[in-house]
Amino acid sequence: MPKNKSVPFSPLSRRRQSLISFIAGAALTLAFAPFDLWPMAVACPAVLFSLWQGATPRRAAWLGFLFSSATFLAGTYWLYISIHGFGKAPIPVALLLMLGLVVIMGAYCALIGHVAARWLPPSGALRWLIGLPSLWVFVEWFRGWFLSGFPWLSLGYAGIDSWLAGFAPVTGVYGLSLLLAATAGALVAAAFGEAKVRRAAGLLVAVVWLAGWALEQVKWTEPGGAPVSVALVQGAVPQDEKWELDSRLRTLKLYRELSERGFGAKLIVLPEASLPLLAHELGPFLEPLERDAEARGGTVVVGMLRYDPAGGHYFNSLFALGTPGAVYDKRRLVPFGEFFPVPASVRHWMRLMSLPYIDMTPGADAQPPLDAAGMKLGATICYEDAWGSIGLATLGEAHLMVNVTNDAWFGDSTAAHQHLEIARMRSLEAGRYQVRVANDGITAIIDAHGKVLDRIARFKPAVLKGEVVPYSGVTPYARVGNWPVVTLAALLALFGLGVGIVRQRVRPSE
Repeated sequence: MPKNKSVPFSPLSRRRQSLISFIAGAALTLAFAPFDLWPMAVACPAVLFSLWQGATPRRAAWLGFLFSSATFLAGTYWLYISIHGFGKAPIPVALLLMLGLVVIMGAYCALIGHVAARWLPPSGALRWLIGLPSLWVFVEWFRGWFLSGFPWLSLGYAGIDSWLAGFAPVTGVYGLSLLLAATAGALVAAAFGEAKVRRAAGLLVAVVWLAGWALEQVKWTEPGGAPVSVALVQGAVPQDEKWELDSRLRTLKLYRELSERGFGAKLIVLPEASLPLLAHELGPFLEPLERDAEARGGTVVVGMLRYDPAGGHYFNSLFALGTPGAVYDKRRLVPFGEFFPVPASVRHWMRLMSLPYIDMTPGADAQPPLDAAGMKLGATICYEDAWGSIGLATLGEAHLMVNVTNDAWFGDSTAAHQHLEIARMRSLEAGRYQVRVANDGITAIIDAHGKVLDRIARFKPAVLKGEVVPYSGVTPYARVGNWPVVTLAALLALFGLGVGIVRQRVRPSE
């Protein structure tokens, strides 16, 4: 394949280019919570796009690998805390799993760099404004589901507090990713492009960002009832104590006392797997809790692990007490946390090492919303809310979104803040209030525009009281999901690649 002629970025040495790519990738994490410096979601990809100018496919792949590896090394370092600190895996195993994820995430961006350098036009609007952004988004979507998927740190989350947030109810998070990447491409075009390319880049940025501001004024959903009082119970039980036999009674007593502080609210929510026994073992605790809450006009929704003796399966579930059959089973399980995609030989080794493990069973793909407190609740458990498409089927019926989680697994790290940002995006996409309840994470009430109305401090038992508004109506994104954006990105990428290949054949380099 002939080598592309291109506009060089600068006469930097290969070592300096590599260092800049790694630093820019690490700096991208500043665009996400808790730092919230969203302009970094434009500047950092722009640096990478610039470094790709004139690079060979192999070199571009290496620079992309360094960039994305640094992003996930800096952005998901907290996996080590979970795997070693609480999962008790040996340090080499914890490092291997954490770095394995980093390498895989780096490989995705390496793929973008290789494809872009080999087949996209070497410069111009088709490369910077169309090809690179569409490749970025298509690969971002692909890594969100391939081999179980890991959609964490998708670029679009950084735009939730920018004017581009207006696109979220229309396009979802991947639409924001596309527009942020296109803005990054516009910066590169402004630096290296000809006059007409610079004008096109400026026009694109102006139209996109003004459209985002205009879309923020549109009300896609509307209140569907009077405000409802809620009480969100945060136990803050240390993860290394939660399942200890000596701590069980203390944990149950704590949740009883906290729940009593919430009596009088119409909806009382306890976090994911909050009670340290299986659901069928908790009758003496749940029955008086249900009865006493109902006597004060409330309904309790509680996260518990349940066992199905018929099939011998364990589920991570959310129950609405007092409503027969009102159970939601978690669908997206955490690899190496809730299920272990490893061969039998590895399982045997884990038993020899006395490492605790058990495979949970995912819930059915199609589950109705929970009936509780006179409302229908669109439920998610833990990190499955990182997939915006999961709850789409229930949004036509659901009045309120509920996410229960336990980010105590990740200690005092950035994980809980990133997770809250993801939850905010889900509310914005759906046009729904959301209650987010954590054993320890960030317990919060989020409005239909993705804004946090109230939250409580971490690492202490507390009850957050407030009001939510049931909503009705369906946003464009809730109707169609990710497919329009993903299809558009795929078509634009294919168009850019096709044009690049044709140009190479018509005008081969000398």
